[in-house]
Amino acid sequence: MPSSPKFFHSRLSQPSNSRRSTVLILSCLLIGISGFIFGLTSFLTCSHTYRCLNNSPPRSVRVVWGTNTNKNDNGVGNALLLDGEERRERQKVMGFVGIQTGFGSSGRRRSLRKTWMPSDRQGLQRLEESTGLAFRFVIGRTNDKSKTAELKREIAEYDDFLLLDIEEQYSQLPYKTLAFFKAAYALFDSEFYVKADDDIYLRPDRLSTLLAKERAHSQTYLGCLKKGPVFTDPKLKWYEPLSYLLGKEYFLHAYGPIYALSADVVASLVALKENSFRMFSNEDVTIGAWILAMNVNHEDNRALCSPECTPSSIAVWDIPKCSGLCNPEARLLELHQQESCSKTPTMESDD
Repeated sequence: MPSSPKFFHSRLSQPSNSRRSTVLILSCLLIGISGFIFGLTSFLTCSHTYRCLNNSPPRSVRVVWGTNTNKNDNGVGNALLLDGEERRERQKVMGFVGIQTGFGSSGRRRSLRKTWMPSDRQGLQRLEESTGLAFRFVIGRTNDKSKTAELKREIAEYDDFLLLDIEEQYSQLPYKTLAFFKAAYALFDSEFYVKADDDIYLRPDRLSTLLAKERAHSQTYLGCLKKGPVFTDPKLKWYEPLSYLLGKEYFLHAYGPIYALSADVVASLVALKENSFRMFSNEDVTIGAWILAMNVNHEDNRALCSPECTPSSIAVWDIPKCSGLCNPEARLLELHQQESCSKTPTMESDD
């Protein structure tokens, strides 16, 4: 019985379809392998620096003040990126937190990145988006090539620095603090600028709540306030008892580990001419003395200098034993393991 044309046609077409299927499978396989290799290469290239995420620009910025450069409307020089590209617009945030650090503090930064400050780019971005605060480690420069190379490696890995064109040394802290506020003002359009040290345990969510409060005064100096002498000799370490015995006037200023200045106050500092105000040996005394000349509201908040974690503590450090945490590298990790430090809900202080 002869085969039907339909059956005969199907038998003749089968080898041709098989070859086409084989070619199609091989093509898909090659495309898949190529895509996997490309993706793996991109991941390995980007994962080290976090800079391929959303094609975003570098977060670490080096600020250089040129003596002959054009000044912007804020009275400061142009801010330059690490690769030399000019940043034209200030980033809008509610608060900018500059974590003051040094070349000998890599261990502190390592501990911080294991606790309240995320070490990965995405985690830090989520924290900043949820709080409205931007965070950067702030450091100057050094002539030590090995330390500079080590810092560059850390920048490449974490990309969370603000680099100042000023020598990094303890005796230059007042100058560094002023340079920090000028750089922060040039880069960020912020309601508050926060100076914090790298040896305190911070609750960013609670700091955000504090800074977001409505205030009647546009010029605010916010910190854990103490009394200090108006007139001091920078060379004297014992000036407070001497000033007390001599009956000198005292004024309120914030403890150095953390304090915040509103945008209007920082704008006034930025407008200051170099060497127009006296520098004291302590940066907290220096800033406090300058603020005396302004119509600034002093806001005292003891949650910024709590010796232990509480439902309302914002910054925890070993006051008055240490200016910060004693043995901060270990203490930061210990505190973070405590539920009262890292896992309690945000609660506003009654202050």
